[in-house]
Parts: sequence; structure tokens; C-alpha cells
Amino acid sequence: MRFEGFGDGAVEFYEGLEADNSKAYWADQLTTYREHVRAPMEALLAELEPEFAAGVGSGGAPGRGKVFRPHRDVRFSADKAPYKTHCGAVIEAGRGGGAYYVEISAAGMLVAGGCFHAEPDQLARYRAAVDEPLHGERLTEIVDALGPRWELAGDVLATRPRGVPADHPRLELLRHRTLHAVRRWEPDDLLHERGCLARVRRGWRELRELNRWCADHVGPSERRR
Repeated sequence: MRFEGFGDGAVEFYEGLEADNSKAYWADQLTTYREHVRAPMEALLAELEPEFAAGVGSGGAPGRGKVFRPHRDVRFSADKAPYKTHCGAVIEAGRGGGAYYVEISAAGMLVAGGCFHAEPDQLARYRAAVDEPLHGERLTEIVDALGPRWELAGDVLATRPRGVPADHPRLELLRHRTLHAVRRWEPDDLLHERGCLARVRRGWRELRELNRWCADHVGPSERRR
């Protein structure tokens, strides 16, 4: 299937799901989800995977594309709403080692990349790399080059990590437990056109150096191998 944009009903579907996150709504709108959201996302990922799956992981390990399931894991959550109010997809070689992510929701489209997850061994490698002048300064250059269109996000400590001096030149990066860059677009006509593919491709290309840094200096957790 060739990607031709998300269906005209995609944004309206998620607006409805935000208002009525119930099994009844989901069952009634299942065809809309499949045809206007899921199928286009799978087509988008299939067209982008040949370029972005290669060399995502450390040592050139290939990445894999995945569209996330719509059901929420509510076992340990106070919020028992059964469905996610977005559809996300990712290409990655392993959690934490650099990822290309795209998401559609009632808010429009989101593109992101970087390190979204950190086990203790990954966090230790991240902090060691940021602390080391050569690798840490390279990450600073990569983040600065993304510019104001990109938002730096992640799990950030309120204070500095133990043992890190207050005058460390890369203190703000060291406060991150996870680090990724995000760019957002509000709903527009392009979301429903083939040109949306080029938007995601351009965004992911801009994130390539950040993902390479994460793959080289963080990588997947040893605990998950």
C-alpha cells in the first residue's frame, strides 16, 4: 500500500476518543481507526523503513519498524481509560539506543528521536559520555544544530546528579535521564496528503546525528539482551 496521507477522519476520530474513551466508542469507530489511522501509519512506516532502519543501532545493527498497539496497559495505572489517544510508530534497534518516532493524534502530528528509555546501565553510559569532553561537546553541537523548531525533552532531574559539580559545562544535559528531540505540527491539509511523507522524512533526517550519538554512546540495555 502506497502512503497517500492519513484519512480525513483521523483527527476527528481522536477528538471523539478523547471525549469518549470507551469500548463502545471504539467498537463503533473501529473501521475509521483501521482505514484512516492504522493502515496509513503502516504504509508510512513501510516506505520510510528502508532508509531509516539501516544503522540505527550501535555497531550498525539494523532497526525494526513497529506501529504501537492502541490499547493502554492499565494494570498499574490509576487512569483506566482503555485506549491511547494517539497512534505512534517507531524504528529502533533497541530501547534507548536511538529511535525514529512519529505520532498522530487530535493535536496533529509529532516527530521525535533520541533516547526514550534508560535502564541503569544505559544511564551510566549516557552520563559518562556527556561528562567526557569530546563526546559531550559533540552532543551539545548536535542539540544546538537542531535549532528552535525542535524541543528538547525527556526525564530530567530537578537537581544535578550526585557528584556532578554545579559549574559543569554540560550540567543541563547531565540532568537528563532520557533525552529526545520533538517537533510538532497542528492538524493541517498536509497531514492528509502524500506530502506528509516528506515532512516525516525531513524531520527524521534532521534527527539522524542525535540517533547516531545515542546508538554509539548509550545503546540498548545489557539487561534486555
